[in-house]
Amino acid sequence: MPFVLILSSQVCASRVGGMAQVLALQPFGIDTALVPTVVFGRHPGWGPPGGAGVEVQVMASLLEAIQAQGLFAVSDAVITGYFSTPSQVRLARDAISSVRAANPQVLVVVDPVLGDEGRGLYVKPEVAAAVRDNLVPLADLIAPNRFELGWLVGEATPQTAERAMAIARRLGKPALVSSLPGDADEIGVLYATALNGWLALHPRSAAAPNGTGDVLTALFTAAVLEKREAPAALSRAVAGVADLVEAALAWRAPELPIVAAAAQLVSPRTSVRLVSLS
Repeated sequence: MPFVLILSSQVCASRVGGMAQVLALQPFGIDTALVPTVVFGRHPGWGPPGGAGVEVQVMASLLEAIQAQGLFAVSDAVITGYFSTPSQVRLARDAISSVRAANPQVLVVVDPVLGDEGRGLYVKPEVAAAVRDNLVPLADLIAPNRFELGWLVGEATPQTAERAMAIARRLGKPALVSSLPGDADEIGVLYATALNGWLALHPRSAAAPNGTGDVLTALFTAAVLEKREAPAALSRAVAGVADLVEAALAWRAPELPIVAAAAQLVSPRTSVRLVSLS
């Protein structure tokens, strides 16, 4: 059974962050361990979230127990997401190094949860800098939205897939870049490597609950662990997220219905238009 270590937020009543990824990976038979960076009652977008950040010493003790259980050696992937302090980021850096020492084949996925277009950074600048300087260099795959991609290299938010691909290549890592505009009524996700790029487009929804980026990262990670080729991995991950959003709208659900629509993550129905870029 595949196993993924997640270092990100735990939000009790909202389908975002690390908990959303735990739920999204389950339909693929992927087991997980979530080490929380914060424990909130709900997404801050709904109001005061309750809870608090997790002390770095607590995170360190959780990781020590997971390592002592022998789970670093069997981790097929590590996903990092939201952090509330630079010390948490440095702990994640050290944990990734320890996992890699135990299993050199581990896939390291860095989802730099830093901000969004129109809002700017929603983490402290020192946290964003720590993610850029400590985690991005260790990544096998980075999964930013287009604002985060621009921020990581000190450039304006890219407005086209071609510009996003050029910026992503400056990072020297394969990148999964979300929230890219396509034609008038389309939105898409770019997967870019040093040699190739693919843009997966689908019709834009009127609205979307929080957590789509977190689920996208999890679904693409699942496809990579299944050894799917990049275009197929991208298409299924993007279609799965689109299905979730459409289900949320149809059911008037305030959160992504990850559990109720689990079958659609594995076999999504949304048609994705895949464009090859170079």
